[in-house]
Amino acid sequence: METFTVAAVIDGNTFDVSPQWELEDKTGDRVQATGYSAPKAGKQGMAAEQKLAILIHNKEIELAAPQGVERGRLVCEVRFRGRNLADYFPEYQEQAGELPDEPEDEESDPS
Repeated sequence: METFTVAAVIDGNTFDVSPQWELEDKTGDRVQATGYSAPKAGKQGMAAEQKLAILIHNKEIELAAPQGVERGRLVCEVRFRGRNLADYFPEYQEQAGELPDEPEDEESDPS
């Protein structure tokens, strides 16, 4: 795992690092953490961004298990203080294999 310093927080699971990361023939500074999906807008989005900034801004993190580069962002696991960053955001963790509850169809009886 490589160590980087968080230079700026963009939203609740996206941030910029220094120095730039390298993956195959690509380089960049933007990272998207995997394992959780924070809201991007509204009060919840602002709260998630603020929580992430307080937690990791100007601090060292480790990048591991890259899944690829999407829209210029390295999508990977992020570790902070020996823990997966997603562990700090249990309210936004992706539950593998679980589907959201869907409302049941109401059938109307014409009789």
